[in-house]
Amino acid sequence: MAWHLRIAVAVLVGALALPASAADAPDSVLAAVDAYAGRQAEVGQALWARPELGYQEVQASALLQQELRKAGFRIEAGVAGMPTAFVARYGTRGKGPVIALLAEMDALPGMAQAAVPTRSPLPGQDAGQACGHNLFGAAVVGAAQAVAQWLKASGSDGEIRVYGTPAEEGGSGKVYLTRAGLFDDVDVALHWHPASANSAAQGTSLANISGKFRFKGIAAHAALAPDRGRSALDGVEALNDMANMMREHVPDGTRIHYVISNGGAAPNVVPDAAEAYYYVRHVDPAVVRDVIARLQLAARGAAMGTGTEATFEPTGGVYSLLPNDVLGQIMQRSLQRVGGVIYDAADTAFAQQLQQSLPQRPALESAASLEPYSAEQAGGASTDVGDVSWNVPTVGLSTATWVPGTPAHSWQAVAASGAPIGAKGALNAARVLALATVTLLQSPQTVAAAKQEFAQRRGAQFRYVPLLERATPPLDYRQRAKE
Repeated sequence: MAWHLRIAVAVLVGALALPASAADAPDSVLAAVDAYAGRQAEVGQALWARPELGYQEVQASALLQQELRKAGFRIEAGVAGMPTAFVARYGTRGKGPVIALLAEMDALPGMAQAAVPTRSPLPGQDAGQACGHNLFGAAVVGAAQAVAQWLKASGSDGEIRVYGTPAEEGGSGKVYLTRAGLFDDVDVALHWHPASANSAAQGTSLANISGKFRFKGIAAHAALAPDRGRSALDGVEALNDMANMMREHVPDGTRIHYVISNGGAAPNVVPDAAEAYYYVRHVDPAVVRDVIARLQLAARGAAMGTGTEATFEPTGGVYSLLPNDVLGQIMQRSLQRVGGVIYDAADTAFAQQLQQSLPQRPALESAASLEPYSAEQAGGASTDVGDVSWNVPTVGLSTATWVPGTPAHSWQAVAASGAPIGAKGALNAARVLALATVTLLQSPQTVAAAKQEFAQRRGAQFRYVPLLERATPPLDYRQRAKE
């Protein structure tokens, strides 16, 4: 953060005498979260047992909507052109702040795993909750229903919303919600994420553009008539070679990832269709735009050199996160009241066995502690929350739902996301989110300070231009390319 902005934020925080959210938030809110804990765990387990990929979260979305409807929320389903997206509202719009909670639910392909501490793929299942989005969605519902009860009982002004946000993993679902103006009247957005530690630190992430390079060639018998063929796979491989040479000549911090999502059907057939699925990341959205444009030029060159044709379909595009220190301090105070995750004997046994498969094994006691707070933490992942954060003051949280040392997108994360320690970490997240939300509903001046910091960080000249360059959501982006 620039020195003048750092000073401005410090002045705002000091002048406000921010309420000690953890101390002032009514105990009734925590009691309402805890009363729902059993059902929250059941919801999280249901999403874990039926993992659904991006834009295919039919059962998950229906279950989250059902729970919110029972709690008195008004549901608007199928928003922004996404059948599984929804907005749930409770409270009085126009009186008091509008606070949004983001609820993710999609799983990852190729990550099926039992809820046991050893590698145990599930027969007949492909997807798995390797990023813990089953816990993400369930805990947001747990927090929201508690806040709704508090709003009703206290007669307080304000509105709590839950945004069901599909396809976070590469589908950029929240970008479509943002572009559709569904956050335009929101004052603050809150989110959380499963992790192996407890932290309210705020910081940046990596902007990201993803897409599929498709090559079209001419099929032929690979032995009898190879001269008549033009290999689409050659086009993909030529592109990949050029991308790998490009790595030396891109700005520091750039990440380029790809998989060959279609390489042909049989070695003795010159493939007439092939596909490579690419991600480009950097903290600066301008760098991401430049590198993906260079890759598109490389694809044209690869097609010319192999006698094929190349097209590019963008599938996703997200901004980096814009942190907010005013909101981060509210989240930190709420986390301090709730504390970390306490293992019982069964949790400890599970964690000890699972840790044997991890290269890094922090002390299990770290799940009960809190990470130091920072407002400028650098992150290496990407999230479509980034686009929300450049349009609405946004704050995040992580809790220890996974065994210490567990990386995201791993079978170990899948296992813990379906185990009791995952449910315990998610309950902590629900408690923190509920406390922070009630604090903001009670304190319009804090919301105003967060908005002032938000405006300073964005800058007066900022204009939101999405990195996502497609008109409609790619509802089939998780389907494998047809061979």
